[in-house]
Amino acid sequence: MGSDSLTIVDNRTGQKYEIPIVDGTIRAIDLRAIKKDKEDFGLLTYDPALLNTATARSAITFLDGEKGILRYRGYPIEQLAAHSTFMETAYLLIFGQLPTATQLEKWEWDISHHTLLHTNAQKLIESFRHSAHPMSVFIGAISALGSLYPDARDTACVECRLLQAQRIIAKVATIGAFTYRLNQGWPMNYPDDELGYVGNYLRMMFRMTEHKYVPNPVLERAINVLFILHADHEQNCSTSTMRVIGSSQADPYSALAGAAAALYGPLHGGANEAVLLMLEQIGSVRNVPGFIDKVKKGEAKLMGFGHRVYKNFDPRGQIIKKMAHEVFEVTGASPLQDIALELERIALHDDYFVSRKLYPNVDFYSGLIYQAMNLPTNIFTVMFAIPRSVGWIAQWMEMMREDDLKIVRPRQIYVGEGARDYVPIESRKA
Repeated sequence: MGSDSLTIVDNRTGQKYEIPIVDGTIRAIDLRAIKKDKEDFGLLTYDPALLNTATARSAITFLDGEKGILRYRGYPIEQLAAHSTFMETAYLLIFGQLPTATQLEKWEWDISHHTLLHTNAQKLIESFRHSAHPMSVFIGAISALGSLYPDARDTACVECRLLQAQRIIAKVATIGAFTYRLNQGWPMNYPDDELGYVGNYLRMMFRMTEHKYVPNPVLERAINVLFILHADHEQNCSTSTMRVIGSSQADPYSALAGAAAALYGPLHGGANEAVLLMLEQIGSVRNVPGFIDKVKKGEAKLMGFGHRVYKNFDPRGQIIKKMAHEVFEVTGASPLQDIALELERIALHDDYFVSRKLYPNVDFYSGLIYQAMNLPTNIFTVMFAIPRSVGWIAQWMEMMREDDLKIVRPRQIYVGEGARDYVPIESRKA
């Protein structure tokens, strides 16, 4: 078969097999040919959490965790954060190329004309208790959109898929802003087409009684950068969920609600909220050494450091650390900034953390920015979900174009009881 193959010898039978290697992978289904005898089902792979299993072929995001590299459609994240806008980056993720000026103008127009929510969706949001967690409201509202747009069920229609993508990108910002206003007990602000995507989002969030809301350019740029950094991140938990649900040809609103539910967890999108809670629990700079000792003893968790994928440094963290200082010049320093900086200083010079490659990630810094903007910690994950919706829908659209799309159906290793007979209740023993 040549050098691009893997030779396997089954020591149970002495049989030799050659498995093709393509793009540095073997197809798990090829292992099914390895059997003890004709009655054997064949070998399966066992990979809890899919740590070493590729579930998709994607051209959207390249990630090299060992080298700290993140690229969207080939463009380094550092360049996009420095020069692009979130709307331009969203176009790039959806269509695969940076837009021309004309294409970008039309794209922004298309998105802006879908920002209004149907009154039924608004009433649903307002029906939640004011103290409801914003992610619960966000997930509920996204799921409900599927009932308002029945054309979304026609997943085979290319034009329909693009229309749903435009609706989703537009409406997640409105849903996020309305959720924030609900929590605060304030009336809703409707979109203003004269503002860009991020400026409009800030207006819906923060406009009070002023006749004309003008977003602070530093804060608008900071949110643009954060949204770019959060837009996609390869096949993570929530993106995989989007693809799994989408593989059943469910409408994209249902799939996206599932992806958002996956993001809700503290080990995923809730990490920046967990960082702030950790810093609040530490309380002051003088308590940092004691907290570090607890981490080393396994008595406390160091949130915002390390990453499942990045084994060197998180390139997004490097970008947003610089942006944080610009934000603090406008808002004033976060009350937890000194604690965070001392925690970072010790961790970056302590062999315990350095040897384990526990470097600050994007969640460590983004929470400080959101807090400096007076956002409550429970809205942080929604601030993550809004831009990540672009990545989710881009991944869904890519998957729907696949010629060999099949419904996801993992295998399992059964470890339960063997066959046994039913016992009448009067004969059972405790």
